[in-house]
Amino acid sequence: MPSPANCRYSESHEWFRQEPDGSVTMGITQHAADALTDITFVEMKPAGTAVTAGGTVGEVESVKTSSEIYVPCAATVSAVNDAAHTDPSLLNSDPFGKGWLVRLASCDLSKAQGLMDAATYDQKNGH
Repeated sequence: MPSPANCRYSESHEWFRQEPDGSVTMGITQHAADALTDITFVEMKPAGTAVTAGGTVGEVESVKTSSEIYVPCAATVSAVNDAAHTDPSLLNSDPFGKGWLVRLASCDLSKAQGLMDAATYDQKNGH
């Protein structure tokens, strides 16, 4: 299944989608969810938290390992997906939809370094 074309992708397997209101919704990719296998725990920084470019907004844990979640730009967490915290399996079943993690305010994806389009990301990861 190809990655959605309306997102940008990081080397560390996060996706970022610019929303019409200017915010950025982010989560982990299907590739990351498949590699982690059964995701059992999600913890994100609360709304209102300022993060720096390259910093973390939280952590995802699975039966295999844990993985920090990185942001590509300085921003403020504007919303957290409580459904993903309550039901971490959403990251496995619907990582680009119901399994989103946080929304970021003041994140300019056009200035973020190293993000890939869907075709580049998929090619790099064997999809």
